[in-house]
Amino acid sequence: MPGFLQQFRPSLWSTIVTLLAILLFLKLGFWQLSRAEEKDNRFSLLERYAQQPPVTIPSSLVKLDDYLYRRIEVDGYFVPEQSIFLDNKIYQGVAGYHVLTPLRLVDSSVYIVVNRGWVAGGNDRSILPDIYTPNELIHLVGIVVSPSIKALSLSDNNVAGKVWQNFDLGRYRDMTNFALQPLLLLQQNNVVDDNLIREWETPDSGSARNTGYAFQWFSFAVLAFILYLVLNVKRKNNG
Repeated sequence: MPGFLQQFRPSLWSTIVTLLAILLFLKLGFWQLSRAEEKDNRFSLLERYAQQPPVTIPSSLVKLDDYLYRRIEVDGYFVPEQSIFLDNKIYQGVAGYHVLTPLRLVDSSVYIVVNRGWVAGGNDRSILPDIYTPNELIHLVGIVVSPSIKALSLSDNNVAGKVWQNFDLGRYRDMTNFALQPLLLLQQNNVVDDNLIREWETPDSGSARNTGYAFQWFSFAVLAFILYLVLNVKRKNNG
C-alpha cells in the first residue's frame, strides 16, 4: 500500500540565507545584552558616587571620563551674558527651559558650563524669562554629566539667539571663545534665590528594555531555524 515519507531536503540557498539570518539575529541579541550591561554599570556608578562626598575639580582642563557622574564642587563667577536656554524641557507637564550659564573657575581662565535648572516658559515665546544671576563668588555643588544634549529637531537650525534646541559644546566654545571643561554640571545646591527648579531625575538603568530587545532577537533566531526545518521537509511517495 503506497504511502508518504517525510524527507528533509534543504536547498543550498535556503541554508545560506537561514544561516546568515540566524547569525545576524544572534549578533543583535548579544549587542543588546552588552548595552544592558553598560547601562547597569553606569547606574551602579551613579549610585556609588551619590553616597560619596563631592570632589573638587581642578582649575586646569580635565577628562570627562575621570569625573563622569561624580558629585563635584567648584568656586567661581557666573558669566550671565553668555547664558543660553535649552528649549522644550518639561517639568510636571509644563513646558519651559533649562538655563545654562558658564562659570569661570576662581583664579583660572577655564570655564565650566552649569545647567542651573528649569524655568517655565511664558505665553509669549519671544520673551525669555528673566533669571537672576549673582555677580559675586559662589560655591556650587553638582553632578557631572556628558555635555552632549540632544533633542528631536525638525530643522537644521538648532540655534535661535539664546534659545537652543540641542546643546553642542563645540559650537558653544566657538561662540564664547572660552576654554571650557569638557563636561556639564547639573547644579544641586541652592546658593541664590533664582527661582530655578533643580529636581534632577535619577532614572533606573533602563537595561530591562535592552534585555527585552535581546530576547526578541534571540526569538527571531529560533523562529528562523524552525521555519527552515518546516519549509524544507518534503513528502515523498514511497509507493
